[in-house]
Amino acid sequence: MESICVFCGSSMGIRSSYKQSAQKLGETLANLGLKLVYGGASVGLMGIVADAVLSNGGEVIGVIPEFLANKEIAHIGLSQLYIVDSMHERKTKMAELADAFIALPGGYGTLEEFCEILTWAQLRLHEKPCGLLNIEGYYDPLLKLFDQAVTEQFLKPDLRALVLQASEPEELLTLFANYKPNIVDKWIGREVKP
Repeated sequence: MESICVFCGSSMGIRSSYKQSAQKLGETLANLGLKLVYGGASVGLMGIVADAVLSNGGEVIGVIPEFLANKEIAHIGLSQLYIVDSMHERKTKMAELADAFIALPGGYGTLEEFCEILTWAQLRLHEKPCGLLNIEGYYDPLLKLFDQAVTEQFLKPDLRALVLQASEPEELLTLFANYKPNIVDKWIGREVKP
């Protein structure tokens, strides 16, 4: 593992623990020699995690669509910044550059990015670990929804296990280091009979 993609809010959120965890994640990535790949903004949790990596001597690669470069205030101090044409191109580029994916707290964009990359894992388009940094239980409702999808047989338990989660960056990165992809067919009710 050489690079970690972090999805997170372009806002700070209400709790100081979100900012503290973003900073701790950035410091941890830099100290472990892991590159940060992220959405390229200088604001919100995005800016906090990027600045923490940079201030600890790490490498940061940002990917931002041109139409957001001014709204989210593209970070000008990055090791490398890709300015792309669309959100789709942004997600594709981040996926190409990263060896694993972490979601910090965020809104629709963060959830959409994480769920899309998780879906790509389910469809075997990649075998990279995907994890939630579940700060103060922020992602508990989402994890409960994933569990409900298993109960209602929209999701296999083995595929539910694709979502790694921890409340501390070091713990999540340890889960990543020990990750072994569990390859199963995604479709329920379409098992091939011998």
